Amino acid sequence: MEQHKNFMQMEIPARSENEGFARVVIGAFASRLDPTMEELADIKTAVSEAVTNAIVHAYANPGGIIALEAWAEPHRLEVAVRDCGRGIDNVTQAMEPFYTTSPETERSGMGFTVMQSFMDEVEVHSQSGHGTTVRMVKRIGCEE
Repeated sequence: MEQHKNFMQMEIPARSENEGFARVVIGAFASRLDPTMEELADIKTAVSEAVTNAIVHAYANPGGIIALEAWAEPHRLEVAVRDCGRGIDNVTQAMEPFYTTSPETERSGMGFTVMQSFMDEVEVHSQSGHGTTVRMVKRIGCEE
């Protein structure tokens, strides 16, 4: 990704209290594109899901970092949420609705499905033992 003037990045500890912070930051950054309230809510929800996935699944022990990057262009926002955690062994399977690696918890297995329903593009790149990057694109102010 090429950096330009409408670019932001930050790193946060992989802790649950930082999910809301990431949501607010991406909302503020996206607001420069003058999204509708619905578009803004979609972006914030998708980023929240991606950050939550990283918090819950990426690191076995506390201390991991989540990177959030975003690029704004006219009518387009791209967001990447990256961790350097355990990675996903089978991305295709992980993206299936209701798939969860923790059935004993209250996780629904719908994180990637939510991201896909609220964003125009979602790509997941992962390598077992090396982390995961979720890249999402939302077109702003464009008719479908």
